[in-house]
Amino acid sequence: MNPADEILDIVDEHDHVTGQARRADAYARHLRHRCVFILTRDAADRIFVHRRTPDKLVFPSLYDMFVGGVVGAGESYDSAALREAEEELGVSGLPRPEPLFKFLYENGEQSWWSSVYEVRCELPVNPQAEEVAWHDFLPLAELEARIGTWEWVPDGLAAWQRLRATGLGPS
Repeated sequence: MNPADEILDIVDEHDHVTGQARRADAYARHLRHRCVFILTRDAADRIFVHRRTPDKLVFPSLYDMFVGGVVGAGESYDSAALREAEEELGVSGLPRPEPLFKFLYENGEQSWWSSVYEVRCELPVNPQAEEVAWHDFLPLAELEARIGTWEWVPDGLAAWQRLRATGLGPS
């Protein structure tokens, strides 16, 4: 199925479902929906970082320190987090991602409820070529050094800043 045709729940400012729309229409009409962000660490505690492919619907070719995506219509955040992590990393059998916090991301035009998770992936990854143009597991210090030099997805950067402020993330 074409990702643009995926059906999403449309939600209000309190994250209550108010309707449904195709993903492409949700983006084009700036309809608030739901997303998941999963911070993935390997056995050495390095963080999975990737650059998105140039044909992504939003934020093409930008770097991200989370895997994730939209929550489908009728899908729970928890189910979407496991599905998205396994799809993007190209693995199966991940432990269930641990929920950390939720926030409303707004950038003036786009708005989505964002549930942030963490998971440890000790399996060899094989990221989806249609989603991930480049990837690596980076130590925390290297990731933080890249924040000022690479162009990051703004919603992932907002989630990262909140994660660091809460003290829940890597140390």
